[in-house]
Amino acid sequence: MARNGYGRKRTLVTGGAGFLGSHLIDRLIARGDEVLCVDNLFTGDKRNIDHLVSHPRFEFMRHDVCFPLFVEVDEIWNLACPASPIHYQHDPVQTTKTSVHGAINMLGLAKRLGVRIFQASTSEVYGDPHVHPQQESYWGNVNPIGIRSCYDEGKRCAETLFFDYHRQHGVDIKVARIFNTYGPRMHPSDGRVVSNFIMQALRDEPITIYGKGDQTRSFCYVDDLIDGFLALMESEPGRPGPVNIGNPNEFTIRQLAEQVLAMTGSKARLVEQPLPQDDPMQRKPDITLAREWLGWEPQVQLAEGLQRTIDYFASRES
Repeated sequence: MARNGYGRKRTLVTGGAGFLGSHLIDRLIARGDEVLCVDNLFTGDKRNIDHLVSHPRFEFMRHDVCFPLFVEVDEIWNLACPASPIHYQHDPVQTTKTSVHGAINMLGLAKRLGVRIFQASTSEVYGDPHVHPQQESYWGNVNPIGIRSCYDEGKRCAETLFFDYHRQHGVDIKVARIFNTYGPRMHPSDGRVVSNFIMQALRDEPITIYGKGDQTRSFCYVDDLIDGFLALMESEPGRPGPVNIGNPNEFTIRQLAEQVLAMTGSKARLVEQPLPQDDPMQRKPDITLAREWLGWEPQVQLAEGLQRTIDYFASRES
Protein backbone atom coordinates (compact mmCIF):
# COMPACT_ATOMS: atom_id res chain seq x y z
CA MET A 1 0.00 0.00 0.00
CA ALA A 2 1.31 3.46 -0.87
CA ARG A 3 2.25 5.48 2.20
CA ASN A 4 1.04 8.82 0.85
CA GLY A 5 -2.63 7.88 0.97
CA TYR A 6 -3.15 8.74 -2.71
CA GLY A 7 -2.39 5.31 -4.21
CA ARG A 8 0.95 6.49 -5.59
CA LYS A 9 4.27 4.93 -4.70
CA ARG A 10 6.55 7.15 -2.60
CA THR A 11 10.13 6.46 -3.62
CA LEU A 12 13.44 7.46 -2.01
CA VAL A 13 16.52 7.97 -4.22
CA THR A 14 19.81 8.66 -2.46
CA GLY A 15 22.40 10.36 -4.64
CA GLY A 16 19.46 11.67 -6.62
CA ALA A 17 21.16 14.88 -7.81
CA GLY A 18 23.95 12.90 -9.44
CA PHE A 19 24.38 11.76 -13.03
CA LEU A 20 22.57 8.42 -12.70
CA GLY A 21 20.27 9.43 -9.87
CA SER A 22 18.75 12.34 -11.77
CA HIS A 23 18.05 10.20 -14.84
CA LEU A 24 16.45 7.57 -12.61
CA ILE A 25 14.25 10.17 -10.93
CA ASP A 26 13.03 11.40 -14.32
CA ARG A 27 11.83 7.88 -15.08
CA LEU A 28 10.22 7.40 -11.65
CA ILE A 29 8.36 10.70 -11.95
CA ALA A 30 7.26 9.73 -15.47
CA ARG A 31 5.76 6.48 -14.20
CA GLY A 32 3.75 8.36 -11.55
CA ASP A 33 5.81 8.04 -8.35
CA GLU A 34 6.29 10.63 -5.68
CA VAL A 35 10.06 10.96 -5.34
CA LEU A 36 12.14 12.07 -2.38
CA CYS A 37 15.60 12.98 -3.70
CA VAL A 38 18.32 12.86 -1.03
CA ASP A 39 21.80 14.19 -1.76
CA ASN A 40 24.53 16.02 0.18
CA LEU A 41 25.72 17.63 -3.09
CA PHE A 42 29.34 16.53 -2.61
CA THR A 43 29.37 15.41 -6.24
CA GLY A 44 25.69 15.85 -7.07
CA ASP A 45 24.60 18.99 -8.92
CA LYS A 46 21.33 20.83 -8.39
CA ARG A 47 21.32 21.71 -12.09
CA ASN A 48 20.58 18.02 -12.77
CA ILE A 49 17.25 18.34 -10.94
CA ASP A 50 16.39 22.00 -11.62
CA HIS A 51 13.71 20.95 -14.08
CA LEU A 52 11.94 19.02 -11.29
CA VAL A 53 11.98 21.58 -8.49
CA SER A 54 8.45 22.83 -9.15
CA HIS A 55 7.03 19.39 -9.88
CA PRO A 56 4.28 18.49 -7.35
CA ARG A 57 5.57 14.93 -6.95
CA PHE A 58 9.24 15.83 -6.39
CA GLU A 59 10.94 16.75 -3.11
CA PHE A 60 14.62 17.47 -2.47
CA MET A 61 16.34 16.91 0.89
CA ARG A 62 19.98 17.81 1.51
CA HIS A 63 21.26 15.00 3.70
CA ASP A 64 24.36 12.80 4.09
CA VAL A 65 23.51 9.08 4.10
CA CYS A 66 26.30 8.48 6.61
CA PHE A 67 23.69 9.64 9.13
CA PRO A 68 20.35 7.89 9.74
CA LEU A 69 17.30 9.08 7.84
CA PHE A 70 13.77 8.73 9.21
CA VAL A 71 11.20 8.97 6.43
CA GLU A 72 8.21 6.96 5.24
CA VAL A 73 8.61 5.50 1.74
CA ASP A 74 7.55 2.47 -0.31
CA GLU A 75 10.81 1.84 -2.15
CA ILE A 76 14.49 2.75 -1.71
CA TRP A 77 17.17 3.26 -4.37
CA ASN A 78 20.64 3.63 -2.84
CA LEU A 79 22.86 5.43 -5.37
CA ALA A 80 24.78 7.71 -3.00
CA CYS A 81 28.57 7.54 -3.48
CA PRO A 82 31.22 9.43 -5.45
CA ALA A 83 31.87 7.30 -8.54
CA SER A 84 34.85 8.82 -10.39
CA PRO A 85 38.47 8.40 -9.23
CA ILE A 86 39.01 12.16 -8.91
CA HIS A 87 36.02 12.49 -6.62
CA TYR A 88 36.29 9.32 -4.56
CA GLN A 89 40.05 9.75 -4.00
CA HIS A 90 39.57 13.36 -2.87
CA ASP A 91 38.33 12.14 0.53
CA PRO A 92 38.83 8.37 0.59
CA VAL A 93 37.74 7.93 4.21
CA GLN A 94 34.46 9.69 3.48
CA THR A 95 34.02 7.55 0.34
CA THR A 96 34.29 4.35 2.40
CA LYS A 97 31.93 5.77 5.02
CA THR A 98 29.39 6.66 2.35
CA SER A 99 29.38 3.10 1.00
CA VAL A 100 29.39 1.34 4.36
CA HIS A 101 27.48 3.64 6.73
CA GLY A 102 25.16 4.61 3.88
CA ALA A 103 24.34 0.96 3.24
CA ILE A 104 23.75 0.31 6.96
CA ASN A 105 21.44 3.31 7.30
CA MET A 106 19.43 2.60 4.16
CA LEU A 107 19.16 -1.11 4.94
CA GLY A 108 18.01 -0.26 8.46
CA LEU A 109 15.32 1.97 6.96
CA ALA A 110 14.26 -0.75 4.51
CA LYS A 111 14.09 -3.27 7.36
CA ARG A 112 11.96 -0.97 9.52
CA LEU A 113 9.57 -0.16 6.67
CA GLY A 114 9.51 -3.64 5.13
CA VAL A 115 10.25 -2.30 1.64
CA ARG A 116 12.43 -3.34 -1.29
CA ILE A 117 15.83 -1.67 -1.61
CA PHE A 118 18.15 -1.34 -4.61
CA GLN A 119 21.93 -1.07 -4.32
CA ALA A 120 23.97 0.60 -7.06
CA SER A 121 27.13 -1.50 -6.91
CA THR A 122 29.91 -1.42 -9.48
CA SER A 123 32.07 -3.45 -11.82
CA GLU A 124 34.98 -2.19 -9.70
CA VAL A 125 34.20 -5.04 -7.29
CA TYR A 126 35.97 -7.23 -9.89
CA GLY A 127 39.17 -5.15 -9.60
CA ASP A 128 41.76 -5.87 -12.30
CA PRO A 129 40.08 -9.10 -13.40
CA HIS A 130 41.71 -12.42 -14.26
CA VAL A 131 38.41 -13.53 -15.85
CA HIS A 132 37.14 -11.95 -19.06
CA PRO A 133 34.35 -11.08 -19.57
CA GLN A 134 33.32 -10.73 -15.95
CA GLN A 135 30.52 -12.94 -14.64
CA GLU A 136 28.68 -12.30 -11.39
CA SER A 137 30.15 -15.51 -9.96
CA TYR A 138 33.70 -14.10 -10.24
CA TRP A 139 35.04 -12.95 -6.85
CA GLY A 140 37.43 -10.38 -8.26
CA ASN A 141 41.05 -9.29 -7.93
CA VAL A 142 41.11 -6.16 -5.79
CA ASN A 143 43.98 -4.42 -4.02
CA PRO A 144 42.59 -3.83 -0.50
CA ILE A 145 45.12 -1.08 0.39
CA GLY A 146 45.50 0.82 -2.89
CA ILE A 147 44.35 4.31 -3.82
CA ARG A 148 41.18 2.92 -5.45
CA SER A 149 40.27 0.59 -2.60
CA CYS A 150 38.14 3.18 -0.77
CA TYR A 151 35.65 2.81 -3.62
CA ASP A 152 36.28 -0.82 -4.64
CA GLU A 153 36.28 -2.28 -1.14
CA GLY A 154 33.60 0.13 0.06
CA LYS A 155 31.24 -1.20 -2.60
CA ARG A 156 32.25 -4.80 -1.87
CA CYS A 157 31.46 -4.28 1.81
CA ALA A 158 28.13 -2.68 0.88
CA GLU A 159 27.24 -5.80 -1.11
CA THR A 160 28.16 -7.93 1.92
CA LEU A 161 25.85 -5.87 4.11
CA PHE A 162 23.00 -6.11 1.60
CA PHE A 163 23.20 -9.90 1.41
CA ASP A 164 23.60 -10.29 5.17
CA TYR A 165 20.53 -8.11 5.80
CA HIS A 166 18.72 -10.25 3.20
CA ARG A 167 19.74 -13.54 4.84
CA GLN A 168 19.52 -12.45 8.48
CA HIS A 169 16.54 -10.07 8.41
CA GLY A 170 14.69 -11.01 5.23
CA VAL A 171 15.17 -7.58 3.63
CA ASP A 172 14.05 -7.61 -0.01
CA ILE A 173 17.16 -6.51 -1.94
CA LYS A 174 18.21 -5.95 -5.55
CA VAL A 175 21.90 -5.43 -6.34
CA ALA A 176 23.16 -4.14 -9.71
CA ARG A 177 26.81 -4.06 -10.74
CA ILE A 178 27.19 -1.03 -12.98
CA PHE A 179 29.73 -1.01 -15.79
CA ASN A 180 31.09 2.15 -17.43
CA THR A 181 28.16 4.46 -18.18
CA TYR A 182 28.04 7.74 -20.05
CA GLY A 183 25.57 10.33 -21.28
CA PRO A 184 24.16 13.81 -20.59
CA ARG A 185 24.58 15.20 -17.06
CA MET A 186 28.01 13.64 -16.54
CA HIS A 187 30.17 16.08 -14.62
CA PRO A 188 32.49 17.74 -17.15
CA SER A 189 35.51 17.51 -14.84
CA ASP A 190 34.89 14.19 -13.10
CA GLY A 191 37.95 12.57 -14.66
CA ARG A 192 36.01 9.77 -16.34
CA VAL A 193 37.23 8.82 -19.76
CA VAL A 194 34.20 9.76 -21.89
CA SER A 195 33.71 13.20 -20.32
CA ASN A 196 37.47 13.82 -20.34
CA PHE A 197 37.84 13.03 -24.03
CA ILE A 198 34.79 15.02 -25.10
CA MET A 199 35.72 18.13 -23.11
CA GLN A 200 39.34 18.01 -24.28
CA ALA A 201 38.24 17.54 -27.89
CA LEU A 202 35.71 20.38 -27.77
CA ARG A 203 38.39 22.69 -26.36
CA ASP A 204 41.09 21.42 -28.76
CA GLU A 205 43.19 20.47 -25.74
CA PRO A 206 45.58 17.47 -25.73
CA ILE A 207 43.60 14.24 -25.20
CA THR A 208 45.24 12.28 -22.43
CA ILE A 209 45.37 8.50 -22.68
CA TYR A 210 47.09 6.34 -20.10
CA GLY A 211 49.75 3.90 -21.22
CA LYS A 212 49.31 3.08 -24.90
CA GLY A 213 45.53 3.24 -24.61
CA ASP A 214 45.19 -0.48 -25.22
CA GLN A 215 43.21 -1.12 -22.03
CA THR A 216 39.59 -1.94 -22.83
CA ARG A 217 36.25 -0.70 -21.55
CA SER A 218 32.61 -1.34 -22.40
CA PHE A 219 30.44 1.79 -22.46
CA CYS A 220 26.72 1.74 -21.66
CA TYR A 221 24.49 4.69 -22.51
CA VAL A 222 22.61 6.04 -19.50
CA ASP A 223 19.09 5.39 -20.88
CA ASP A 224 19.92 1.71 -21.34
CA LEU A 225 21.34 1.51 -17.83
CA ILE A 226 18.20 3.00 -16.27
CA ASP A 227 16.10 0.48 -18.26
CA GLY A 228 18.20 -2.24 -16.62
CA PHE A 229 17.77 -0.72 -13.16
CA LEU A 230 13.98 -0.63 -13.50
CA ALA A 231 13.82 -4.17 -14.89
CA LEU A 232 15.87 -5.48 -11.97
CA MET A 233 13.91 -3.58 -9.34
CA GLU A 234 10.62 -4.82 -10.77
CA SER A 235 11.79 -8.44 -11.12
CA GLU A 236 10.34 -11.23 -9.04
CA PRO A 237 11.37 -11.76 -5.39
CA GLY A 238 14.01 -14.38 -4.74
CA ARG A 239 16.40 -12.98 -7.34
CA PRO A 240 18.41 -10.43 -5.37
CA GLY A 241 21.36 -10.40 -7.76
CA PRO A 242 24.00 -9.23 -8.11
CA VAL A 243 23.32 -8.61 -11.80
CA ASN A 244 25.74 -7.01 -14.25
CA ILE A 245 24.19 -4.02 -16.01
CA GLY A 246 26.37 -2.76 -18.85
CA ASN A 247 27.09 -2.91 -22.57
CA PRO A 248 29.26 -5.87 -23.61
CA ASN A 249 30.61 -4.13 -26.74
CA GLU A 250 34.31 -3.68 -25.95
CA PHE A 251 36.61 -0.89 -27.18
CA THR A 252 40.17 0.15 -26.42
CA ILE A 253 40.64 3.55 -24.86
CA ARG A 254 42.62 4.63 -27.94
CA GLN A 255 39.70 3.63 -30.20
CA LEU A 256 37.35 5.72 -28.06
CA ALA A 257 39.66 8.74 -28.24
CA GLU A 258 39.95 8.46 -32.02
CA GLN A 259 36.17 8.18 -32.39
CA VAL A 260 35.59 11.28 -30.24
CA LEU A 261 38.15 13.20 -32.32
CA ALA A 262 36.42 12.17 -35.53
CA MET A 263 32.92 13.02 -34.27
CA THR A 264 33.87 16.44 -32.89
CA GLY A 265 36.19 17.43 -35.74
CA SER A 266 38.70 18.43 -33.10
CA LYS A 267 42.30 19.37 -33.88
CA ALA A 268 43.45 17.96 -30.54
CA ARG A 269 46.26 15.42 -30.44
CA LEU A 270 46.67 12.30 -28.31
CA VAL A 271 49.15 12.50 -25.44
CA GLU A 272 50.24 9.41 -23.50
CA GLN A 273 50.52 9.51 -19.70
CA PRO A 274 51.69 6.82 -17.22
CA LEU A 275 49.08 4.29 -16.14
CA PRO A 276 47.41 5.09 -12.78
CA GLN A 277 47.88 2.62 -9.92
CA ASP A 278 45.54 -0.39 -10.03
CA ASP A 279 43.81 0.80 -13.22
CA PRO A 280 42.19 -2.37 -14.65
CA MET A 281 43.35 -3.44 -18.11
CA GLN A 282 40.06 -5.08 -19.10
CA ARG A 283 36.45 -4.38 -18.29
CA LYS A 284 33.59 -6.13 -20.07
CA PRO A 285 30.34 -7.45 -18.58
CA ASP A 286 28.89 -10.86 -19.16
CA ILE A 287 25.18 -9.93 -19.27
CA THR A 288 23.80 -13.46 -19.66
CA LEU A 289 22.01 -13.15 -16.32
CA ALA A 290 20.41 -9.81 -17.22
CA ARG A 291 19.17 -11.28 -20.51
CA GLU A 292 17.77 -14.42 -18.85
CA TRP A 293 16.30 -12.87 -15.68
CA LEU A 294 15.25 -9.46 -16.92
CA GLY A 295 14.91 -9.75 -20.69
CA TRP A 296 17.26 -6.77 -20.81
CA GLU A 297 20.13 -5.81 -23.06
CA PRO A 298 21.40 -2.39 -24.20
CA GLN A 299 19.96 -0.83 -27.36
CA VAL A 300 22.01 2.35 -27.88
CA GLN A 301 25.26 1.84 -29.77
CA LEU A 302 28.38 3.85 -28.99
CA ALA A 303 28.24 6.25 -31.96
CA GLU A 304 24.64 7.25 -31.21
CA GLY A 305 25.23 7.65 -27.48
CA LEU A 306 28.45 9.58 -28.01
CA GLN A 307 26.72 12.02 -30.35
CA ARG A 308 24.02 12.74 -27.74
CA THR A 309 26.70 13.23 -25.09
CA ILE A 310 28.85 15.46 -27.31
CA ASP A 311 25.79 17.59 -28.08
CA TYR A 312 25.09 17.95 -24.36
CA PHE A 313 28.62 19.06 -23.49
CA ALA A 314 28.78 21.33 -26.53
CA SER A 315 25.60 23.10 -25.35
CA ARG A 316 27.19 23.66 -21.93
CA GLU A 317 30.29 25.12 -23.54
CA SER A 318 28.38 27.56 -25.75
